[in-house]
Amino acid sequence: MIEIDGSIGYGQVLRTSISLSCLTLKPVKIFNIRKGRPKPGLMPQHLTGVRVAGEFCDAEIKGLKLYSTEVEFFPKSFNVYDRKIDVGTAGQVSLVLQTLTPLLIFSDREVTLEIIGGTAGLGAPTVQFLQHVTFPLLSKLGVRQPEIEVVKEGFYPRGGGIVKIKFFPVKKLKAVSLIDRGEVKKIRGISIAGSLPKSVAERQATSAKEILKEKGYEVEIESKTVNTFSPGTSITLWAECENSIVGADNIGEKGMPAERIGEECAKELIKSIESKAALDKFMADQVLPFIALAEGRSIIKVEEITEHCVTNMKVCEMMLGVKFFVDETKKRIEVDGIGFVNQNFK
Repeated sequence: MIEIDGSIGYGQVLRTSISLSCLTLKPVKIFNIRKGRPKPGLMPQHLTGVRVAGEFCDAEIKGLKLYSTEVEFFPKSFNVYDRKIDVGTAGQVSLVLQTLTPLLIFSDREVTLEIIGGTAGLGAPTVQFLQHVTFPLLSKLGVRQPEIEVVKEGFYPRGGGIVKIKFFPVKKLKAVSLIDRGEVKKIRGISIAGSLPKSVAERQATSAKEILKEKGYEVEIESKTVNTFSPGTSITLWAECENSIVGADNIGEKGMPAERIGEECAKELIKSIESKAALDKFMADQVLPFIALAEGRSIIKVEEITEHCVTNMKVCEMMLGVKFFVDETKKRIEVDGIGFVNQNFK
């Protein structure tokens, strides 16, 4: 059994370990899960991701309970199917999808999920970030972009967002070279206010737009107001470049002016753009399991080699036997992928 220390990298270590365990059918033990967090152990979105992944590979799971800091996962066979998933509370849909996406793209059929939970929250990408940054970038490796419908937005604390997503299987992934992002063609975005006046979404968007236009970028940001169980806001921005996409997102905070939320998001995006890297610091660690599974040598240039990035590389190395080569100065990461083949692809 492969044993992985979950005290660094927090939930990302758990998500990657479980995904790769399912695909390879290698048992894994993760201990010290989210050690050092205000609430250590499994939170609802982690619990849901592990439970559903376990159902998709008929796994025997030990330690699967709220706030558990140790999980043993014994996968037996691989079978992904359509289903409805309720995270409960405002546990993030995007984090559940981070666990499940590798399984869903290597399934033997098209798979549709309906996930109930939070669509924007602290420490997780918004669903719009997945839609407009994550999946378009993964398509460069040969992943067919899933069809995503956000039926209802969900904010903390009650959540209740509904996301329908349809995945399409692939036989294998191809290596990528994502070094130079190329020229920025256009910046787009979406500003959302849930159960708040439309002016809140507009103020978020306007402040972001002003900062980006000062830098000379062409900007188009949609503002919308929706009904949600709990009031909240989010803003997601992405820069469409010649060779890549970089993105940023932010969520509203009680007592924080909407203008500040939009401004922070715009500044985050500008920082990513000015790094010249093909991948922003959020995508840097998210793409690692996919390039490790792909066929051939991938090379990526990232905005920042974060702690999440380093720990995700270690997990991929332990689970798949690959070796990442990191150039800290140039912020480049290289790996020879294992060329994982979907044996059930039809």
